[in-house]
Amino acid sequence: MNIFRLAGDMTHLLSIIVLLLKIRTKKSCAGISLKTQELYVIVFLTRYLDLFTRVYSFYNTIMKLVFIGTSLSIVWYMRFHKVVKQTYSKDQDTFRHYFLIVPCFLLALLVNHEFTVMELLWTFSLYLEAIAILPQLILLQRSKNIDNLTGRYIFLLGSYRAFYIINWIYRFFLENHQYHWIPWISGVVQTALYADFFYYYIKSWKSNESLKLPG
Repeated sequence: MNIFRLAGDMTHLLSIIVLLLKIRTKKSCAGISLKTQELYVIVFLTRYLDLFTRVYSFYNTIMKLVFIGTSLSIVWYMRFHKVVKQTYSKDQDTFRHYFLIVPCFLLALLVNHEFTVMELLWTFSLYLEAIAILPQLILLQRSKNIDNLTGRYIFLLGSYRAFYIINWIYRFFLENHQYHWIPWISGVVQTALYADFFYYYIKSWKSNESLKLPG
């Protein structure tokens, strides 16, 4: 643990709090991709199966439970809450997200650290998380108006992975000098997907204008 890893975890947690705040207070999930949220459920469930086999620390266990619980809660709200589900932009959230799952799993079978069930699922979760934001970004491009909470949620979500990249660089030079190519490359790909959004988010913030992404 170091300041950059902690900043990444807290930014990730804050992004989820912002999203839940939007859903619970506004009773709206407009502009939020259910497809992306369902992919995150798969990411967390496959990555954190070690909850049942190994305990690293109290902090680690709590964070895993929080991410699993909150991701399931968001999907439940969007699918089943009688008010929230009516605000879901189904006609715009049309990305066929299930096409992302099989390639990521096949890649995990081919490129992994160790050919075991837990290692394969962990690797699969990294590959899937790297591209899970795609349905959300496409939905934002189709949206005419992106509200502040939605924009903040995406910005924080992208910032979390950027902090993790800094954490990996810090650990490489100051701790163990070990190479971890799979999470590194997955993290860089994930952060790169946010680059366009970051540009327009910061630009709209500086000019005090509503956020809009090019089609």
